[in-house]
Amino acid sequence: MTMPEPATPSSPTTRHDLYRAMVRARVFEDRAYDLFMEGLVKGTTHLGTGQEAVAAGFALAMAPTDMTFCTYRGHNHTLLRGSPMGPLMGELAGRANGILGGKGGSMHLTDVSKHAMGSYAIVGAHIPVATGAAWAAQYRRSDQVSVCFFGDGTTNIGAFHEAVNLAAVWSLPVVFVCENNLYMEYTPIHAVTPVEHPAADRAPAYGLEGLIVDGNDADAVYTMARYTIERARRGEGPSLVEAKTYRHKGHSRADPGKYRPDEEVAAWLARDPIVLYRKRLLEEGFDPAALDEIDREAAAEIEAATEETRNAPPPDPATLMTELWANGGSEWRN
Repeated sequence: MTMPEPATPSSPTTRHDLYRAMVRARVFEDRAYDLFMEGLVKGTTHLGTGQEAVAAGFALAMAPTDMTFCTYRGHNHTLLRGSPMGPLMGELAGRANGILGGKGGSMHLTDVSKHAMGSYAIVGAHIPVATGAAWAAQYRRSDQVSVCFFGDGTTNIGAFHEAVNLAAVWSLPVVFVCENNLYMEYTPIHAVTPVEHPAADRAPAYGLEGLIVDGNDADAVYTMARYTIERARRGEGPSLVEAKTYRHKGHSRADPGKYRPDEEVAAWLARDPIVLYRKRLLEEGFDPAALDEIDREAAAEIEAATEETRNAPPPDPATLMTELWANGGSEWRN
């Protein structure tokens, strides 16, 4: 496997920002879980708790106009591209203050104003879309890069292989990021894939580097993100990154995750990316008071977002038939 240079400490400001991003993502997911249990968040939710370093490392490495495409486990990615907590939580709760007016819900978070180009509920459906967006950026010479996140199970569907192949042939500015949390819903990825690394081991078949990164190490992810995004922006084509990480909870709210061995869960929980990163920063001499202030700010932000959501009304019924694909043609009903 080819790797960029070993992770080196970036600026103190960037490292504070990485810690802040992960803490904000964690408090959002924890509160989303609490509000689901309370009945305020409807439907189901797929939490990224434990995977915050991947979202943070890439979000901080991206330019403001770069485009994010993610799965239904996309709360962290959308939040860290700059979408405000209140409207994101409102969307999960189906409230009028939601980022999509309460009509999208947990699995469809989108904020085009921040170039967060959607969370997709169909496994792998967004990979060709991200590839197409990269093609458009290449054609327009807009200097934009698409970054596309997906799970390990997605590497076994046709859309993944077709999109990566096309991106490689056309040298498109796209970074494919496999968040390998070892399980494709309930099934261990190793039980249905003949290679150890479902993304990285397949990269050479498309003429790409096989890139693996510790997805629980924010510095390593940030270094990998800078390396791959800058390659793409220079016109050197796509990258396929496999980030090894682990979700703390089950696949979705309906899944208690009991199929995972207790010792495996305990080992990964001991590698919590936020705990590890805070410990590293303190060992390197960062001011603990500054980190505590980041924690307090995130706690205050999620409280305000929760209050905003509780007080927001449901969507006006008059909006029910707006912003829908009305007739299968080119007309939108707005």
